[in-house]
Amino acid sequence: MASFKNLLLVAFALFLLITPLSHAQLSLSFYDKTCSSVLDIVKSTVRSAINRDKRMGAKLIRMFFHDCFVVGCDAGVLLDDNLPSIDSEKNSISNKNSLGGFELIDKIKDAVDQACPGPVVSCSDIISIATRDSVVELGGPSWSVLLGRRDARTANRNEADNLPSPFADLQVLIKNFSDKGFTAKEMVALSGAHSVGVARCSLFRTHLYNGSNVEVLVANERKSKCPSNGGDDNLASIDHQTPNRFGNNYFQALVTRRGLLHSDQELFNGGSTDDIVKTYSQDSGTFYTDFANAMIKLGNLNTLTGNNGEIRKNCRKIN
Repeated sequence: MASFKNLLLVAFALFLLITPLSHAQLSLSFYDKTCSSVLDIVKSTVRSAINRDKRMGAKLIRMFFHDCFVVGCDAGVLLDDNLPSIDSEKNSISNKNSLGGFELIDKIKDAVDQACPGPVVSCSDIISIATRDSVVELGGPSWSVLLGRRDARTANRNEADNLPSPFADLQVLIKNFSDKGFTAKEMVALSGAHSVGVARCSLFRTHLYNGSNVEVLVANERKSKCPSNGGDDNLASIDHQTPNRFGNNYFQALVTRRGLLHSDQELFNGGSTDDIVKTYSQDSGTFYTDFANAMIKLGNLNTLTGNNGEIRKNCRKIN
């Protein structure tokens, strides 16, 4: 375990060397003088929430991705329709009636602001820390979260409508991620977050009933929760073996054609990412390292720092 942690620290150090200067205002020590207890507060609150609801960790991971992949990690996904100028990202095709965890972010924010009046800690930093802590709590890798993000004063509903689709083919997925500066390997690593969480029947029905790359016995088992007609909101675990434990079982399932979503199974379907999936399915250490580095990169995507944006008092509305 010690050697694996050392490997992650080395990887993080190398990442810092190649991190663009636009992220120079982010740092590990950003809150050392203004809110030194923030990491402990977030960690304990997340741990308690996951102990009560095992699905909460997956909700936070998904929230992080749906925030950062739009225009950057700016907590835009948290804003409600409380001003005529804000069309909430919560109403987007990808988020409406499916994204969760907002109440937990509110709870963490209240606890942090009570301990460190100001406010001095941004909602976007809280999401980033809580996501890392969720992955760890679910059995996945840790990484050092750079801090100092500020919160957006607007949402971007149009961009949120164009998040990667569960119905997308491999080349579309590769382009989606390439447009944000991610390699195909980083895309596959980030997809490993699907080792936890659930999906609605409406998102995987077509894959089950019409897909040509689905293991028959598993498909028949899944069909019990997703009939050919009706039951659109029925839920199924994306990884039905260990749905609440972060790990490489997701990739092992893809190799045996047990991916739940079309976009999942596309990662292992005779295309350019097959070898990456095979590697991750056989080597959890390599997956963990690559996932941690990809999450660091995602967390630093187009951040607001310095005098840009604001530090919200209420994560659901601008100051």
